[in-house]
Amino acid sequence: MPGSPRGRLREGQVLETISALLPLAVLVGLWITNVSLKSAGKAALSSALYGVPIAGFVLTALAHTAVIVDAGHVGVVTRFGAVTGRNLEQGLSYKLPFAESVWIADVRTQKEQVDAFAASKDLQEVRSTLALNYHLDARNAPKVFQEIGPQYKTRIVDPAIQEAFKFTTAQYTAEELITQREDVKNRAREFLRERLGTFHVVVRELNIISFEFSKAFNDAIEAKQVAAQRVQQSLREQERAKVDADTRVIAAEGDAQAVLRRAKAAAEAQTLQRSTLSQMYIEFLAVDKWDGKMPTVTGSGGTPFIQVPTR
Repeated sequence: MPGSPRGRLREGQVLETISALLPLAVLVGLWITNVSLKSAGKAALSSALYGVPIAGFVLTALAHTAVIVDAGHVGVVTRFGAVTGRNLEQGLSYKLPFAESVWIADVRTQKEQVDAFAASKDLQEVRSTLALNYHLDARNAPKVFQEIGPQYKTRIVDPAIQEAFKFTTAQYTAEELITQREDVKNRAREFLRERLGTFHVVVRELNIISFEFSKAFNDAIEAKQVAAQRVQQSLREQERAKVDADTRVIAAEGDAQAVLRRAKAAAEAQTLQRSTLSQMYIEFLAVDKWDGKMPTVTGSGGTPFIQVPTR
């Protein structure tokens, strides 16, 4: 596959082979030409011409001896297609020209984002976007190349993400996937660590970017939320009505207590007033308010204005 790690590896091997065969072809061509000239009785080519393709071959071999491995990568050496088990660390290294090839594997943390589809425990359709952070185990890169190949991501990582999502989603209902999102993520991550660890792929983190459900489920969730809001509103109104009723009762009780206190005070005042007033004091008040005119009484049986005590 062009552009893939294996495709690039093969392209490098082909170019290396062509660059080695080209000087040899020139050398063979010069030798055939020289033989033909000698057979025709003509002067042979100068021996110095043979030095040109030979020098080209030597330079090509030297050029394909050095290998530069960038930071965050490791080189897996193969000899005639077989994995030697030798790793090349970052920096400048050397290999046998034309016989050995090097697969440069990226061992930095990579991100793989995929869309996954599954069914929940209550058979609701679930669509999610997952992002996995992982990297290749540098020490076991030769095993990965030998057992899986350079395309380990498409062969191992992507299918494992789908499988982890399906396995984990089936353990929860659709509502639990939302309310227990962190638990869902942790369970799926541990599943991936166990599954990919057997293939020498290290899982760093798994993130659930989004959950999407069917329209029917979304409508049911919305209806449930509306009903819950109405219940809460009703409870608040009931609580407010209860508070208002309690306030009115307290106010009525306060008013009744006030009326009772006023009545009691008036009764006590009247009692006190009756106990302190005497007949003489009452007559004194009458005299004090008299204007000096004697009342006119017609007929018998009149009541004296002032009772004059007799001895």
